[in-house]
Amino acid sequence: MTPLEHMQRAARVKVMIFDVDGVLTDGSLTYNADGEATKTFYVLDGLGIQLLQRTGVQTAIISARQSPIVVTRARDLGINHVYQGIHDKRVAFSKLLEATGATVEQCGYIGDDVIDLPLLMRVGFAVTVPSGHPEVQHRAHYVTKAPGGRGAVREVCDLVMRAQGTYEQALAPYFA
Repeated sequence: MTPLEHMQRAARVKVMIFDVDGVLTDGSLTYNADGEATKTFYVLDGLGIQLLQRTGVQTAIISARQSPIVVTRARDLGINHVYQGIHDKRVAFSKLLEATGATVEQCGYIGDDVIDLPLLMRVGFAVTVPSGHPEVQHRAHYVTKAPGGRGAVREVCDLVMRAQGTYEQALAPYFA
C-alpha cells in the first residue's frame, strides 16, 4: 500500500481501536509473587491517545485478555470504550459500532496476532507492529516503524491526526 493510500484510510478514522498485549505493551507478561500479571505502558503512547481524542476521534480497547491494569490505564487516558476477556473480537467490535455509531470504514484497529485478523480484515484502516505475526503484516494497511509498547501507538495517533489535518492544532498548546 502506498503512503497516499494509508493516509486516505487514516483520514476516515472516527474510532481508533487498540489491542493491548504487543500493541499498548511490548507483549511481555511479568508475574509478581502473588501470580498477578503486570504490564508496562509507554508514556508517549498515552499522550498520543489523549491528543487524538482532543481532535474528536474516539478511542477504544479490545483485548482477549482480562486485566484490571488495563481498566486503570484506560481510565487514566480517558478511553471510554473498553472490552476485555472477549476472544471473538467481532462481538466486542459489534458492540463498539453500536455504541459509537461509526461505520466499519470509519474504524481503525491496531493488533499484532492472528486473533486480531477478524477485525483487521474488516476495518477501514488496519495497522500492525513490526513484530506482528506474518499473516497480520500481510493483511495490514500499515506497519508501524516503532515497536509495540514503545511508540507504535503514538506513531499511529500522529499519522491519523496528520491525515485528518489536525496534527498542528493538537500540538499548538505546547508551542505557546
